[in-house]
Amino acid sequence: MGGGATPEKIVKAFKLVSSDEKVKVILVNIFAGINRCDWVAEGIVQALQTIKIDMPLIIRLAGTNVEKGNKILKESNINYIEAHSLKEAAAKAVEALKKVEVK
Repeated sequence: MGGGATPEKIVKAFKLVSSDEKVKVILVNIFAGINRCDWVAEGIVQALQTIKIDMPLIIRLAGTNVEKGNKILKESNINYIEAHSLKEAAAKAVEALKKVEVK
């Protein structure tokens, strides 16, 4: 999403990714520098209030205002899997994919 990740851009990105039937898991990895984690988290929450994601969602935030961003996500009641590193996020995405493939 790069700089200026507005809720509208995040909605567009989620719609694009989730519309591909080959996509089974979404991993959001944000290292906030230009954007702040709290802004990105707010955008993710607003996006998921607009569209429904029917697949596992793994979110990893790092960088500016990460604590605020994680708090926003936790308090939002959106369905996601939290990760604290890219390695952990990737492992959780693979684990979620295995569960999806079993169904």
